[in-house]
Amino acid sequence: MRQRPIPGTTGLVRTMSLLGAPVLHSACAEVTEFGPDLDRLIEDMFATMYAAEGVGLAANQIGVGQRVFVYDCPDDEDVRHVGHIVNPRLVTADGDEFLGPEGCLSLPGLEAGTVRFDHAVVEGFTSGGAAVRISGTGFFARCLQHECDHLDGTVYAERVTGLRGRRLRRAIRKTSWGAEGISCLAGV
Repeated sequence: MRQRPIPGTTGLVRTMSLLGAPVLHSACAEVTEFGPDLDRLIEDMFATMYAAEGVGLAANQIGVGQRVFVYDCPDDEDVRHVGHIVNPRLVTADGDEFLGPEGCLSLPGLEAGTVRFDHAVVEGFTSGGAAVRISGTGFFARCLQHECDHLDGTVYAERVTGLRGRRLRRAIRKTSWGAEGISCLAGV
């Protein structure tokens, strides 16, 4: 029996920042205030992620430039990982590198093969300030690396190169929101 409330059930769905929004392209600030406002942000992030049918969401994706992300993501063994992390730091990304499909709620409807390590470890804090260490493999490792990238001001499309990168940039240009965002990828 579940002893905790389901994350996001009391949160509000916020507007998603799309590729090109300045908040997505600069590093987020460390969280210094732990308390009810942070708890509300995390609830809103879960609600927004679930409404958008995502597996992870960084705070800057809803316009908040703070180092926080939430996740509800399976690993390659179908073990479900649900949680949040405040002031995360990617301490390990290793193992084999895999090219796999990757999408982003800030680039809705698009996906491209992106190279990521199959193991990742992130350290940070809970919303209550307790130290936490999260380890992931497979798809969950991809999620952890993707969300840490967001908080550093990088979107996955910046990692996509060659023919896949050209195809992705072409697809971005064809979207209703792509004209604003494509300039961020011009050097890619």
